[in-house]
Amino acid sequence: MEKAKHVLVSFILIAIGSIFLNAYASDVTTGKTAYVHLFEWKWTDIAQECEQFLGPKGFAAVQVSPPNEHAALEGHPWFERYQPVSYKLESRSGTRAEFINMVRRCKAAGVRIYVDAVINHMAQRRGAQTGINGSPFRDYDFPGTYAPWDFHHCGRNGDDQIDTYQDRWVVQNCELNRLPDLDTGSEYVRNTIAGYLQDLLDIGVAGFRIDAAKHIPADDIRAIYAKLDRDSYPYQEVIDHGGEPISSTEYFTTGDVIEFRYGAMLWDVFNGHHGQNLSRLEVFGPRWGFVPDHKAVVFIDNHDQQRGHGAGGNVLTYRDGQKYALANAFMLAWPYGYPQVMSSYRFSNGDQGPPSDSEGHTKNVFENGVSQCGKDWICEHRWPAIANMVEFRNATQRAPYVTRWWSNGGNLIAFARGNLGYFVLNGESSATRRWFDTGLPEGEYCNVISGEFVRGTCTGNTVRVSRNGWAEISIPAFNGVAIHAKAKLPARRR
Repeated sequence: MEKAKHVLVSFILIAIGSIFLNAYASDVTTGKTAYVHLFEWKWTDIAQECEQFLGPKGFAAVQVSPPNEHAALEGHPWFERYQPVSYKLESRSGTRAEFINMVRRCKAAGVRIYVDAVINHMAQRRGAQTGINGSPFRDYDFPGTYAPWDFHHCGRNGDDQIDTYQDRWVVQNCELNRLPDLDTGSEYVRNTIAGYLQDLLDIGVAGFRIDAAKHIPADDIRAIYAKLDRDSYPYQEVIDHGGEPISSTEYFTTGDVIEFRYGAMLWDVFNGHHGQNLSRLEVFGPRWGFVPDHKAVVFIDNHDQQRGHGAGGNVLTYRDGQKYALANAFMLAWPYGYPQVMSSYRFSNGDQGPPSDSEGHTKNVFENGVSQCGKDWICEHRWPAIANMVEFRNATQRAPYVTRWWSNGGNLIAFARGNLGYFVLNGESSATRRWFDTGLPEGEYCNVISGEFVRGTCTGNTVRVSRNGWAEISIPAFNGVAIHAKAKLPARRR
């Protein structure tokens, strides 16, 4: 009888969870299969980027930095955005009106907005302070939002802080770095958080990244979602490298989960650590111990890992140049998970906030309508080898499996996505030229890693596929070739 009850409860939880997983499936049906994190961008700049670049390039969505009022810390480090003061939509990225305008303009451009939702905790305990929008607060007291009894007070080591990750209760009831831990089991707290999320949904937000989800019981997240009146796409920050009592599998019924092992493993492979090479990627995915494909959000790096936080440090970043570009190209060619492309700003220390003026105001990405990408704002999502591979992924998403895998046993690999696309990656130190069985229909194709395919012409090199689907391809050292059916040049008149 107990076993039957357990099976019934599991079935119900899976059914409930599936309610919240429709948004990504609909992104796939519209042919958009990758999104970008525009880290610390202002709302006005994101709106312009949706219209000028992301929409035309086929990006599914933008993950934006937390939009609510946050702490105003000395020097304005990036992590002040992760210290909520209130749920007013006033932040250093802009005003509520600007946020609403951005959501609407991006939606009109075919780009969804995902909000980084910080709902586990509030701003760090430092005594009396004032938020970025002028709201006063102090330890455990956020007037109009939360009072001291709305937080956990776990009494650990006399300071309420997490001191072990081997105890589930400690991880989910004590504090991360003196950040007051919300009692998400409280009905008042659940209603308050749900009110914030509902406001965002009413504006038109399509999904949420649940920050620090591992520190919130999955049952509490589920109870908060149940208060919302419409579907969204939730994905959760659950850092799970194994060996801890809290597992990412617990959160499958409340959304997708970020697979943190993905970028770390590719860092090993692309750097040849532990005798690894690209040929080992033939079965990259669940057989490496990752979560199932349909539950995984993946990236090469994110804002935490770039800075050595969030189980990070051992990842490729924009500083790795071409190697980073090729790792992203592989991610976008390989059919596993929902890929996030990182878009960074230049920084010299791990705490540094976004490009700002002397008073801490975030600088614009667009000046007089012209993008300043490549200067203080890195904008990796605009690198051709990354942006054009988003189009490759969209063009090949109807062929969900790898076919025609080939490798030289080392760092030269190639594979097809059915008869819709073909990808070659040369991680060797010398160029190569050989014949490949692409499986594509006869014709001439634009190599979208080297150039743009625009109105039937290619700005880079091309690949000619013969009648039997084979092509002789030249690949420079540390470079790649990607061709797909939607980048096929018109047949030449004879």
